[in-house]
Amino acid sequence: MKILDKRYLPADHEGPIYALWEKSGAFTPKIDKKKKPFSIILPLPNANDPMHMGHALFTVEDIMVRYHRMLGEPTLWLPGGDHAGIETQFVFEKHLSKKGQSRFDFDRQTLYRMIADFVEENKNINKDQMKLLGFSLDWTRYHYSLEPAIVTKVLKTFEKLHQDSLLYRGERMVNFCTRCGTAFSELEVEHEERQDSLYFLDYGPLSIATTRPETIFADVAIALHPKDKRLKDLKGKQAIIPLINKEIPFITDEAIDPDFGTAALKVTPAHDKTDWEIAELKKITIIDRHGRLINVPSAYKGLTVKQAREKILIDLKSAGKLIKIKPLTHQVAVCYRCNRTIEPLLMPQWYVKVAPLAKLALEAVQKGKTKIVPEKRFKKMYLDWMKNIYDWNISRQIVWGPRLPVWYDTRLPENQEIELVFIDQKGERHTGNLSTFQKDYSLLEIEKGIQQLIAPLAARYQISQTSPGKEYLQETDTFDTWFLSGQWPLTTLGYPDSKDFRYFYPTSVMDTLWDILFFWVARMMMFGLYLTGDVPFKTVHLHSRVVDKQGQKMSKSKGNVINPVTMIEKYGADALRLALVYGTAPASDIALSEDKVRAHRNFTNKLWNASRFILILIDRFKKENPDTLFDMNKIDLTQKEDQKIIKKTNQLIQKTTKNIETYRFGQAAEDLYQFFWKEFCDSYIESAKDRGVTAIPTLLYVLITCLKLLHPFIPFVTETIYQELKKELDPSGKTEFFRSPLLITSSWPTAPAPSKTK
Repeated sequence: MKILDKRYLPADHEGPIYALWEKSGAFTPKIDKKKKPFSIILPLPNANDPMHMGHALFTVEDIMVRYHRMLGEPTLWLPGGDHAGIETQFVFEKHLSKKGQSRFDFDRQTLYRMIADFVEENKNINKDQMKLLGFSLDWTRYHYSLEPAIVTKVLKTFEKLHQDSLLYRGERMVNFCTRCGTAFSELEVEHEERQDSLYFLDYGPLSIATTRPETIFADVAIALHPKDKRLKDLKGKQAIIPLINKEIPFITDEAIDPDFGTAALKVTPAHDKTDWEIAELKKITIIDRHGRLINVPSAYKGLTVKQAREKILIDLKSAGKLIKIKPLTHQVAVCYRCNRTIEPLLMPQWYVKVAPLAKLALEAVQKGKTKIVPEKRFKKMYLDWMKNIYDWNISRQIVWGPRLPVWYDTRLPENQEIELVFIDQKGERHTGNLSTFQKDYSLLEIEKGIQQLIAPLAARYQISQTSPGKEYLQETDTFDTWFLSGQWPLTTLGYPDSKDFRYFYPTSVMDTLWDILFFWVARMMMFGLYLTGDVPFKTVHLHSRVVDKQGQKMSKSKGNVINPVTMIEKYGADALRLALVYGTAPASDIALSEDKVRAHRNFTNKLWNASRFILILIDRFKKENPDTLFDMNKIDLTQKEDQKIIKKTNQLIQKTTKNIETYRFGQAAEDLYQFFWKEFCDSYIESAKDRGVTAIPTLLYVLITCLKLLHPFIPFVTETIYQELKKELDPSGKTEFFRSPLLITSSWPTAPAPSKTK
């Protein structure tokens, strides 16, 4: 008999074992209408991103998937990759900058093609790395978010929203990043604490305090609280904007904080969200999409916001209008991609009326159609957000992604004022109105070299997936990535009439990190209910965040990032998987360190060595009795040691099953670890060493049971051991021990114990 090698070397076994699983078809479920399916949609990673620890936490989903597969349920874990809009374009722009190039050097079509080629080169990185962790995804059903069939369905949803009067184009205050060149929804804006200055300026009858002196030229009023005692003295007076001596009125509003600054607020509705909500006055735009000043005195025209602030402060001081400066600690909105300060701008965007959709998604959770786990922490958060939701800005001013199916008839007078940015055949970049360019360029030339189209709010448009005619120009805005991924359970399962959709929808569980509860989960709920009348998943499981051993969020800037691929190469995939879930309470952070991964590598070695020792005992007996088959139904329970270990094994089966069913994966892993190491290895195996053949069925029963219970957590080493045991002890699968050709497709253990023999 061949005995296991003295050491378990993951690198020698993990690749062949994964290939064995794939070849067997174990990952691909067969539709069986007599059985209830179990299905999970993978939170789609960026197709071109290398794997990070957030991806490694898909281990939680693999645990559920492997468990339900062993229960005999048709189990689907559907993988996919996201084109990731702004994130991918941002990465590609970094790539361009290393070559001394910029996105502004290329027309839209060329830039799109370049990004597509870049993504294609890197598209399989994430997919291949997820295989390293043993994820049992059905790769035959893999989908990419820019597949033509998926894009077509997304465009149909846009058309349906328009037909149902849930879509509109409006000019509202948006969060705009002048570096990334696009607007963001409220959810995508981050806030960071900064040390800045509060500037006190002379506005004639009174002084005001502001953090943004560069926007004084866009002021339309000075606002005070209605109970402000100074209002009596200000009656009939006007405030005077310094440097340009322009008069503006005093107004009142309840939103004014009487404890901030001078309790008087300069109202700049085109460049401040609060001011936009306060004032129904004329809105003056002085900052353009590139972060430079426009519509201001010539001395400041064309300056960046930072340059303008510095020059204006010098001029205010010279004019005696800068009263004082005080230090200020406050929260500043920043772009989640490049960390540049967000510029509130007034511009036309496409919006979804969210309230009717949110109402359905709210009621679904309130009525229990979808359960949120852990409920105490996250259900209220979800409900509060859905009750106070804003209309959703779904247009992005980027190239990478599907364009909105909106067309502007260039013959209409109101569309002649469309602003265009395009590159001509000589490679020269032009900015101006359509009416101007049509004198020198054909529409075909403009369309071919177009970079961006910015239509005024009054522009007339048509919604169509194809061009209505040669006189039309298509909107250059693309969809917010979440608009596509919000329909992911539908588009990937073949909504509305595929076999997969009819069988696997609604999916069983959506497992993801809690930080995209609003970005993604809520939007999938809204689209699922809007388009199908049913929720997209029955349970939302929000897993924990991986932090370092000090509890700090992992980031490159802190230098505390742990690369999952490096850990796999050093200690094996199973060690990393177990380290990520062991002892982790629901919704708590997962403190990960290399020491923790190394410790769990020791457990995989313990499992290997215990299995090797049992094979050695069997080998001794087999030399004298070569034809013996050991059957778990022929265990001698007259021995107290056997009775005790069998009882504890059955208790372990019950506990592990309950913990997985209730999403307590950390507790399940800890119970399995402690039982195998202490109860089985340190206690029972030691006592069974000198008992001979009578202990072998019990040893095998407990070992095979532990392999099955551990398999969802550490699949590589358990499958490797199972294959070796089967090959040596029962290659034809005659006994209950080895009836299944693979551990991954074997039956989940059930208690009670086998019957007692006489």
